[in-house]
Amino acid sequence: MAQLETKVFTAHVPLPLAEKVDQLAARLERSRGWIMKQALSAWIGQEEERSRLTREALAEVDAGQVIDHQSVQAWADSLGTDKPLQVPR
Repeated sequence: MAQLETKVFTAHVPLPLAEKVDQLAARLERSRGWIMKQALSAWIGQEEERSRLTREALAEVDAGQVIDHQSVQAWADSLGTDKPLQVPR
């Protein structure tokens, strides 16, 4: 299998966080680098998904696909009652 090129990043990490990384690495029998790659990959994935959802939501707003505040408020207010309203669409 071909090896990917890599790049070294250096970051100052608060000691309590570094200790947690070390503990996790020991528990999983993995290196600190492996833990950091997993964490960074997960965080980047979350940020990419957040960005995608934001762009999608803004496109819906631009297309006029919105729900007015009063409908959402009425729905939210009804949630604690015996007859909650349907989710506004």
